[in-house]
Amino acid sequence: MDDVVWESTDSPRTGEHMTENQPVRIRAVDRDEALRLLGSVPFGRIVFTERALPAIRPVNHIVDGGDVIIRTHTGAAILQAIGQVVAYEADLVSDEPRLLWSVVVIGMAEVEEDADAVVRYERMLRPAVDLPMDHVIRIRPELVTGQALDTERSGGLPATA
Repeated sequence: MDDVVWESTDSPRTGEHMTENQPVRIRAVDRDEALRLLGSVPFGRIVFTERALPAIRPVNHIVDGGDVIIRTHTGAAILQAIGQVVAYEADLVSDEPRLLWSVVVIGMAEVEEDADAVVRYERMLRPAVDLPMDHVIRIRPELVTGQALDTERSGGLPATA
């Protein structure tokens, strides 16, 4: 993929004056780097279909063996997506604010049925909300895409991970 130039649409902060937008270069990242970036942040968003409409839920996750693992509670809308193709997205935004990287994983959502794996994930992945998390969901990536700010060609901005 060729480099792409994004125009920054940063709004001035209080007390700052509007200046010219600064273009930044982004680069595509390969599957391994995308999964490493995804594993470097604790939260993302799962995208699924609910009542024939797109639905998005923020959740915490881990990446294990290239799969995205999340936990959810009984009655959660996400459980309707079991056996369906879902998307999972995470990103990192700097304080400027500026998007440093974004990763999207598309794959089948499955309930983890291996009892040993469930116990391990329950230890590794603590709930972000105060609800009992009764289900472990595994997303097996079929398609992984990502893009990151090209720090070498964008004015030496900080590295992403």
